[in-house]
Amino acid sequence: QVQLVESGGRLVQAGASLRLSCAASGRTFTSWNMAWFRQGPGKEREFVAAITRAGISTYYADSVKGRFSISRDNAKNTMYLQMNSLKAEDTAVYYCAAGAKFGILTYSTVYDYWGQGTQVTVSS
Repeated sequence: QVQLVESGGRLVQAGASLRLSCAASGRTFTSWNMAWFRQGPGKEREFVAAITRAGISTYYADSVKGRFSISRDNAKNTMYLQMNSLKAEDTAVYYCAAGAKFGILTYSTVYDYWGQGTQVTVSS
């Protein structure tokens, strides 16, 4: 069983930066593609960013491209999301996800394991 634990979410002002972390249990961290999704108030869960197993390729939603950066430290079994120039519309619960299936990494169905989420609130 894989456990994912997100941290780093909090209340910030628009324009601020924040870094989220996702710590994963288990010895097979490098077997998984990893991603961040988010769900804003009254909205469906949406893709934010993804990173492949070795961290070679990354993918971003258009809404965060140029502002957010996804990375991973396989030695620490941890994934990160650096968020800069935050906007009120970035307010959401952010979830990390892990999966080993082949497929399009922007689709939630590719991922087998999900964290409980961390709240990010951006005040304007």
